Amino acid sequence: MKELDAAREALATARRHLSDGDGPEQVVLFDLAYMASALEAAFVMLSYGERGEIERKLATVFAADVLHDIRTRLDDREHLFGVEKGAVPGLAAGRDPALLSELAGEPGAVHLEDEFVILRDTFRRFADDRLAPVAEEIHRRNADIPDAVIDMLAEMGCFGISIPEQYGGFASGGDDELVGMIVATEELSRGSLGVGGSLVTRPEILAKAILAGGTEEQKTAWLPRIASGELMVSVAVTEPDYGSDSANIKAAARRDGDVWRVSGVKTWCTFAGRANLLMLLARTDPDRSKAHRGLSLFVVEKPAFAGHEFALEGMEGRAIDTIGYRGMHSYEVAFDGFPVPAANLIGEEGRGFYYQMSAFANGRLQTAARAVGLMQAAYEAALRYARERVVFGKPLFDYGLTRAKLTRMAALIQGCRQFSHAVALLLAKGGADGQLEASMVKLYACRAAEWVAREAQQIHGGMGYAEEYAVSRYFVDARVLPIFEGAEEILALKVIARRLLD
Repeated sequence: MKELDAAREALATARRHLSDGDGPEQVVLFDLAYMASALEAAFVMLSYGERGEIERKLATVFAADVLHDIRTRLDDREHLFGVEKGAVPGLAAGRDPALLSELAGEPGAVHLEDEFVILRDTFRRFADDRLAPVAEEIHRRNADIPDAVIDMLAEMGCFGISIPEQYGGFASGGDDELVGMIVATEELSRGSLGVGGSLVTRPEILAKAILAGGTEEQKTAWLPRIASGELMVSVAVTEPDYGSDSANIKAAARRDGDVWRVSGVKTWCTFAGRANLLMLLARTDPDRSKAHRGLSLFVVEKPAFAGHEFALEGMEGRAIDTIGYRGMHSYEVAFDGFPVPAANLIGEEGRGFYYQMSAFANGRLQTAARAVGLMQAAYEAALRYARERVVFGKPLFDYGLTRAKLTRMAALIQGCRQFSHAVALLLAKGGADGQLEASMVKLYACRAAEWVAREAQQIHGGMGYAEEYAVSRYFVDARVLPIFEGAEEILALKVIARRLLD
């Protein structure tokens, strides 16, 4: 598509212009990162559009919205990016009200291999039968995820999707093994972001770190029990003063014979109460000038606790009340000389930051899949309500504006879904492949989820603001997506823009 080719050339020009400058302004860098991420998704959708007529039309709508967004971000600021005015054309066909009305209610086929269709259908039934019926109660009461849900997910092999077969999981090393992980994650998130969709993420992150730096003894000791669901996982990286700036964390581990004594405070440790294992990043070199080179990664073992707080000698935790994303509970955890066996150090001392960052790429991809699942739930709720609700003598679905909204939602969901599948194939190759794209899809899909949830709530009108409708939960749940697993500002400025300009 020549319009997308022109946009790609314009952004290439912008990258050259900005890389030659004296420290571009953050607003410009953020917009560059977002535009580049959206454009990558649009090119993925071009391939999707070759699969059929509905697919072609959805790809056209998606591309038109991406181009419109890029043009808006450049408008009257082309000189800041070093591009000519009008360098990025529009795509009128994709914004034609007639096309938007025609496609209403057409989400487009996903086009999965047969084995993934079976996997999707299995997890969809589970989400419909087991997650959706309890999701509202858990959200309203800020309750714990029922053990029965965790047990059933364990029986389905949910926690071992990306763990190699030799360690009790189901990953066989194929190029598409991560696709299965994000298909399952999407369906669980469609049932409930807080109850189901996020349960897979933390085991995924820790397993990746153990596989990257752990000893054979560590892999054998922990991975099979993570895969079986016997050991639940939380991640303890963020601190009250250091969120995405993890290279400057203060929590310290001091060697004391056969143990490391950990002191400090971690925050936003999702599921830390119920977890048996914490993936802990701590400073082992007191020389803070070494920044990320002085950090090490540990596996901290602890008993599981129900409720909103826990305490044991040297460690205390309390849940942080949140407006959404409930069931998992995010904790602040304080350590005071808590002993961690020396054998629980992952990889080399001082290399923890690198193990963590490689593991977070999978977590970011998975978060994009969570965003897609939540968007899908919001879209389906809006579509149902639009067909049932009669306003001025006819269903909402019959109005042009409603139909246009539903079409743009469907195109955006499919674009993010296809982008996440493409990134999964890249990441499965290992090495540097897919690392940048994992941040891009996380950035783009999570922002998209907020818009889709907002539009779904708007279609519900006043009832969208009522707690009796699940769409109000989707709206507040969506708000967390651009914040966790890498805040969008940090991904845009410190990861995506930096890589684009290198």
